[in-house]
Amino acid sequence: MSQLLNSTPKQDGFRMPAEYEKHAGCWMLWPERPDNWRNGAKPAQRAFTSVAAAISQFEPVTVGVNQGQFQNARALLPSNIRVVEISSNDAWIRDTGPTFVINDMGEIRGIDWEFNAWGGLNGGLYPVWDQDNLVAQKVLEIEQVDRYKASFILEGGAIHVDGQGTALVTEECLLNPNRNPSLSHGEIEQTLTDYLNVRQIIWLGRGVYLDETDGHIDNLACFIRPGVVALTWTDNQHDPQYDISCDALERLKQATDAQGRRLEVHKIHQPGPLYITQAESAGVDSSASSHPRQVGQRMAASYVNFYIANGGIVVPIFDDPYDVAALQQLQALFPERKVIGVPGREILLGGGNIHCITQQQPAP
Repeated sequence: MSQLLNSTPKQDGFRMPAEYEKHAGCWMLWPERPDNWRNGAKPAQRAFTSVAAAISQFEPVTVGVNQGQFQNARALLPSNIRVVEISSNDAWIRDTGPTFVINDMGEIRGIDWEFNAWGGLNGGLYPVWDQDNLVAQKVLEIEQVDRYKASFILEGGAIHVDGQGTALVTEECLLNPNRNPSLSHGEIEQTLTDYLNVRQIIWLGRGVYLDETDGHIDNLACFIRPGVVALTWTDNQHDPQYDISCDALERLKQATDAQGRRLEVHKIHQPGPLYITQAESAGVDSSASSHPRQVGQRMAASYVNFYIANGGIVVPIFDDPYDVAALQQLQALFPERKVIGVPGREILLGGGNIHCITQQQPAP
């Protein structure tokens, strides 16, 4: 049974654990909307299946599926992956699912944030998100985990923590007036402190160039372990991403974490740049109510958008010259885990990547 709690995680001694801490499993959702995923979402479904299969080598995976796609998903996904019926407007469970928190006794609870499709009617990516806004509650009901309901708009991709009191965020996203316009910078920090139970918030500036989520941190930078951060990078000084990454690097160099440590930063060179092709654009249904996928549109591609599983790292690759170097670099940074590259272009065409379509559930 899942109970609705009236307190905050900090008040109750719960904290958001780092992604590299032990998981009970991973949650995903199933893509299907033809105005976001090309060719009736069939290529995306195959890509999601590959991601789920890769993660399931290391931990249990559950995929939530809309009613009309249940049999299709069950047929495509490996038999060791649990499939449950959960209605959703799209497949970005990092942003719509719960943020799990734990305490020192190993108890698990979940935060149910407000969701407005990355901006609501002020720049949001689709106008109806009613089912997305129920995903977190449904996951917590299934897992019989007690729920904190936060009256605060936040996506899981907008936060990254080290599990030791430090959070990474971007100003572009969290200070965007299309999220929580009535709250000041200080009030937003206080909300993050109350719900994530962090003591130090490191603010970076902008996210990856043209990221339609308004600059989610998980596409730009993440904690590899306490005191160590991976950062999306480019050596091309004429690329708009260069100034963004340089600014992030300077902020990270100047920052200290909640333990008083200076951060060690590792640059992961971005792929591409990558652009939507004629065939890719033509396969997406036109709709006035969704984000267009236009020919020549640059995509916010990043290798940092990976998922940390119990014994592995699942990384998007793009049939790009930088793929091999990124995989080798990440393997060196995660020597105790197996790094697996999974083709990520079909996911990227929908607006995100592997980290965006996954949500870890910590082990009790």
